[in-house]
Amino acid sequence: MSEPHPTLEGVHADPGTEIPPRLDAPALRHALVDRADAPYTALDVVEEIGSTNAELLARAADGAPDRSVLLAEYQASGRGRLGRAWTAPPRTQVAVSVLLRPGDVTPTLFGWLPLMTGLAVRDGLREATGVDATLKWPNDVLVEGRKISGILAEMTSVPAAGDFQVRLPAIVVGVGINVSLTEEQLPVPHATSLAIAGVPFDRDVVAQRVLEALARRHQQWRECEKGSGSSVSDELMETYTQACSTLGSDVRVVLPGEDVRTGRAVRVDREGRLVVVPHHTDTDSGGEFAVAAGDVTHVRGAGGQWGG
Repeated sequence: MSEPHPTLEGVHADPGTEIPPRLDAPALRHALVDRADAPYTALDVVEEIGSTNAELLARAADGAPDRSVLLAEYQASGRGRLGRAWTAPPRTQVAVSVLLRPGDVTPTLFGWLPLMTGLAVRDGLREATGVDATLKWPNDVLVEGRKISGILAEMTSVPAAGDFQVRLPAIVVGVGINVSLTEEQLPVPHATSLAIAGVPFDRDVVAQRVLEALARRHQQWRECEKGSGSSVSDELMETYTQACSTLGSDVRVVLPGEDVRTGRAVRVDREGRLVVVPHHTDTDSGGEFAVAAGDVTHVRGAGGQWGG
């Protein structure tokens, strides 16, 4: 069941701020759904919604097809990891979620899905605007060290088709990209937007290029099942390593219960976990440790860079 939608009249934009134009839904659908070799099966643009991720999770349970796309001009209850709020004035972001039915992809690859999505957002932003974006493990895209995009992957299980009663995984990957927000509109001080970065942009082009890049990276992710023995490919690991600004940096990892560890982030392993070599003051063993995205509350640069 769909969530109730707030009314745009109830959204308080900054006084005197002109609301940007709507996304061109027919053009996006024509480019991404309607052609014979289209990467997606369905694409909707809604004016207002609680959360695109929550809506697609509900649609998945109702039988929505693999590679369904939902974009929203305004999210009243947009969220990031660990339930953190992530909102913005209407039409100042590209807020999009994609439904993936991974089929026989092994769950050991699921940890790489947010990382592959980050690569896709970086690819799409570069193609659309030329901006030099990098990645912060596990789920942020940065420009000049500030967060321009966040990623949230959520999984549910849905009934199999036909006569089989077994339940299968369905994953919704949500992306929020700050496009035209001003400094005053940013949700957190360490965020940024394309407008603040001073790069030219067209929101329709950003949405299309990012969705095209998501389709390519998600297909590479699926193909790891066949080509690498249920492990992410060496090519994707190398690509991510080159793009991730977390690697090679001193980090402060905050785990649940305020368990804090520090060290140097040295690599991402085959399961998508961040591998950290502790500082000698934290451990006598000198051995490295690995943390998974789902086990981490925060990863921050030891000097405070990257924010939360």
